[in-house]
Amino acid sequence: MINTAPKRSPIRRFLPYYRPYLNWLALDLLCALLTTGCALAFPLIVREITDRSINDMSSITLQLLMTFGGIYLGLMIVEALAAYYMQAQGHIMAAKIETDMRRDMFGHLQQLSFSYFSNTKVGQIMSRITTDLFDVTEFAHHGPEELTIAGVKIVASFVILMTVSVPLTLIIFALLPVILLLTVHFNKRLRAAFRAYRHQVGEINSQTEDALLGIRVVQSFANEELEEEKFSRGNNTFLFVKAKQYRTMAAFSASSGFLNGLMNVTVVIVGAWFLSRGRISTGDYASYLLYVNMLLVSIRQLVHFTEIFQRGITGVERFFSIMDAPLDIRDNTNAKALGTVKGEIKFDNVSFSYNDADGRNVLSDMTLTVSAGQNVALVGPSGSGKTTLCNLIPRFYDVTRGRIFIDGEDIKNIALHSLRSNIGTVQQDVYLFSGSVLENIAYGRPGASQEDVIAASKKAGAHDFISALPEGYDTYVGERGVKLSGGQKQRISIARVFLKNPPILLLDEATSALDNESERLVQESLEGLARGRTTLTIAHRLTTIRGADVIWVLTEKGLEEHGTHEELMEKQGVYHHLYEMYQGNRTME
Repeated sequence: MINTAPKRSPIRRFLPYYRPYLNWLALDLLCALLTTGCALAFPLIVREITDRSINDMSSITLQLLMTFGGIYLGLMIVEALAAYYMQAQGHIMAAKIETDMRRDMFGHLQQLSFSYFSNTKVGQIMSRITTDLFDVTEFAHHGPEELTIAGVKIVASFVILMTVSVPLTLIIFALLPVILLLTVHFNKRLRAAFRAYRHQVGEINSQTEDALLGIRVVQSFANEELEEEKFSRGNNTFLFVKAKQYRTMAAFSASSGFLNGLMNVTVVIVGAWFLSRGRISTGDYASYLLYVNMLLVSIRQLVHFTEIFQRGITGVERFFSIMDAPLDIRDNTNAKALGTVKGEIKFDNVSFSYNDADGRNVLSDMTLTVSAGQNVALVGPSGSGKTTLCNLIPRFYDVTRGRIFIDGEDIKNIALHSLRSNIGTVQQDVYLFSGSVLENIAYGRPGASQEDVIAASKKAGAHDFISALPEGYDTYVGERGVKLSGGQKQRISIARVFLKNPPILLLDEATSALDNESERLVQESLEGLARGRTTLTIAHRLTTIRGADVIWVLTEKGLEEHGTHEELMEKQGVYHHLYEMYQGNRTME
C-alpha cells in the first residue's frame, strides 16, 4: 500500500537526532547566551566612561577604571570558557549526531534489496554517507548556536538602542526587512545550487570509482585517454556547477555587504546630526556606533548561517532521500526462525518480473519441487531466468506472484536472517573483502576459531595454496582479492561456505570463468561441498553437471525439459542441442 500521507519537512525530521544530546545542546546554548551577554556589556561600559569623562573628568578615578576593568576582565574569562565549550563540546555533539545519522543510513542500506543497488550509483551513496554528512555536522552545531546569538543580539540591540533614540533606531531597523527579503530570495537560489553541487560530487565519485575499479580493463585496452576525457567532462561540469554556486554566494554576500554599509553610513551621519542637535549624548553616540556594529556583525552571522543552513539542509534532504527508500524485502510481523532444515524447496506457480519499463516476466507460472538433499542443475540460454530463480530463494527479490516453500514453510513467513543463514551461495564473480585470507573465510561464520577456518579450507582444497602464501592465512588479499588468481579466490569463497555449513546450496556458474586446471580443483571442492546438501547448480560448462540427480532446462517458455543427463540426451531436445553445441565448441578449442 502506498503511503500518501504528507511528509514532514526535513528540519522537523532532523530534530529528533538532538534528543540524546539535549543536555549538551542546552549547555551549548547557555554558553552562546553568556558570550552574547558579555559582548552586549562592552558598549554600556564605553558609554558610561565616555559620558562621565565629558560631564565630569574628575569622576574618572583609578578605582572606577579598575572596577570597570575588573568587571570586563571577569566577563572576558566567562566568554573565553563559554567559547571553549561551544567550539569543543558543541562540535563533538554535532559529530555524534553525524555518527548517529551515518549509522542509521548504513543500517538502512544494509536492508535495501538488490533492486535498489541495481538502480543507484555507489558513488552517489558514498557522497551522501560522507561528504553530505560533514556539512550536516556544521549545521547541527552552528545552526541553533548562531540563531541564538544573532537573535539575542538583534533583539537586545534594538531594545537598548530604543532607549537611546527611538527615531534613529527605527531608521536603522527599517533596513532589516530589505535584508530579510534579500535572504529569502537568495536562499532559494542557494539551495538549488548546493543540491546541484552535491549531485555532481556524487557523479565525480561514481566516475572515479568506476575507472579505478576497472583500471585493469582500462589499461588492457589502452583506453587511459578515453577515461581521462570522460573524467574531464565530469570535472568541467563540476567546475561549472561550483562556479554557479560561488556566483550566487558572491551576489548574496555583496548585496548584504552593501546594505550593511548603507546601515553604517546612516548611523554615522544621522547619529552625528542628532548629536549636534543635542538629542543624544556623546556616550550615547559612541555606544550607538558599537551596538550598530554588533548588529551588523549579527547580520553577517545570519548571512553566514544561511550558507551553513543551505549546505546542511541539502545534506539532510539527501540523507532522508536514502532513508525513504522503501524496504522491498522485510520480515513479516509474525516471521519465525527455521528449525532443523531438511532442505526441500518448492516453487508454487511462481512468476517474477523486474520493475523495469517493459514489465516482462522473467519467470512465469513455475511449479517445481527440489527434494531434500537433491542435486539439481539448471541449464539454458542466457536470459532464461536461471539466476533469477536462485535469487528468489533467499529473497534477494520477492516473487511477483506465487509462493516458495522451504520444508513446507512459505519463505515470506521465515525471518530473513534465519532464511539466509541456512543458504550458502557460490557465484562466478567472487567478492573478497579487503583484508586477510583468514578474515575472508571467517566471514562465513563470524567468531569462528582459526582451527575451524583451517578445517574449512582443507575441505575446500584451499589449505595448501594458502599455506604457501607469504604470510599464510594472514596474507593481505588486496582490493577485491586482486592479489589472488581466479581459482584461488573461488576456493576461498567455497571455504567460506564450508565454514557456514548451510543445508541449502546455490552454485551460480561457479567455474565458468576458470581455466581447466582451476576448474578441476574447484569442481572437486564443489562436489565435496554439495554432498549431503540440497543443491541448485547453474551450469555453463555442461560436463560439470552430468552427475546431477535432475537437470532442469529453462528457456523463455519456462521449464522446457527435466530429467537426468542420459534421459535428456535420449530425448534429443533442447538439452541435447545445448550439449552437442558445447561439445563442438570444446573440440574447436
